[in-house]
Amino acid sequence: MLPVLGVWLILSVCVALLAAAASAAFMAMLTWATDLREHSPWWLLGLPPAGFAMVWIYQRYGLGAEKGNNLLLDEIHDPRHPVPLRMVPLVLVSTLLTHLVGGSAGREGTAVQMGGALADWLARTGRVSRETRRQLLVAGMAAGFAALFGTPLAAAVFALEVLAIGRIQYDTLLPVFLSAVLAARFATLMGIAHSHYSVGIVPDPELAGLLTALALGAAAGIAAWGFSRAMHGTARAARRWIPHAPSRAAAGGLLIAVLIPLTGAWRYAGLGLPVIADAFRVPLPWYDPLAKLGLTALTLGSGFKGGEVTPLFFIGASLGNVLAPLGALPMPLMAGVGMVAVFAGAANTPLAGALMAMELFGAPAGGYAAVACVMSYCFAGHSGIYLAQRIAQGKFMAVLPGTRLGDERALWRARLRSRK
Repeated sequence: MLPVLGVWLILSVCVALLAAAASAAFMAMLTWATDLREHSPWWLLGLPPAGFAMVWIYQRYGLGAEKGNNLLLDEIHDPRHPVPLRMVPLVLVSTLLTHLVGGSAGREGTAVQMGGALADWLARTGRVSRETRRQLLVAGMAAGFAALFGTPLAAAVFALEVLAIGRIQYDTLLPVFLSAVLAARFATLMGIAHSHYSVGIVPDPELAGLLTALALGAAAGIAAWGFSRAMHGTARAARRWIPHAPSRAAAGGLLIAVLIPLTGAWRYAGLGLPVIADAFRVPLPWYDPLAKLGLTALTLGSGFKGGEVTPLFFIGASLGNVLAPLGALPMPLMAGVGMVAVFAGAANTPLAGALMAMELFGAPAGGYAAVACVMSYCFAGHSGIYLAQRIAQGKFMAVLPGTRLGDERALWRARLRSRK
């Protein structure tokens, strides 16, 4: 095994270095773009032309890169074409532009896509086998996630879980965990500062606390289902009403540019990190989760680029904060558990959500988070933010293995069979 381990160590170091360097450059530029927008709200007027330009460029020069994370998942399951290296500059610039002009989006999708595209370029350069290429793609996704969030265990398990609901392939464990751990370390050395949140003292597990975690997990699953449905439903409706994709993004940008100043919804533009931090300290308005959900669904559904995970963190943390007075757990812990539970339900990655809670908030929070993440996973049903995600084992009903999450007809047939 030593030659194999040696090869994987070299490949993992290369993947981690590439993903960490790309993420470090991206984070530095994202901080600059966010500061620029916050100091000059007039950037909001750039939403329509920015949306038109980025979608037009993707259509003309993207070579399929506009599919984003779904392209990586499709290539892992059914390799057909190389992941275009131009995905790296395209998603980097388009995400920066989205945040500069005030769109509501995240950042992890950018890091995951850059990590995957760079890993695929490494696979082509090294002329590796088809199976090794698949493993490198998964490792690149994990490395990008780990470099951005500083949670290597959650990143590795996320990359393994997100491929197929109900199944983890163990043949990829070594490169995925190596790349994730190394990428997180390299990113720290390159100056990436990760967000830290405190949930305070975690009470010992008791019946009231566990019931609260179960209820919060159910609410998080419903929120995750609503987010996925809203985002994909907005995209379908926009395609039906405005067939021309660049004009579709411009129209969505115009609507956002009108809504934000008209309703005073400035706190929901961009990442929303200050509101996430506030969720652990002070009570938030009850409408915060709904407002962020709606604005993010409109931003991403109309064609702007960026990730979904940070908005999911916003929705989950504010949801836990709002529901805290009704439960038996402290408000900071409710915010933290809600934050990872909505993410776990929307991405169908309950183990990654629980591990992320332990890495971000400490091991004692893991029990409550695990219960909530599993409940969220169940209540989210067969929905998710990645339509190319496969179903290996259905939730509460038999689904043909290999069905894509975006195959609505197959899912409806499975529902009818389960009712009979």
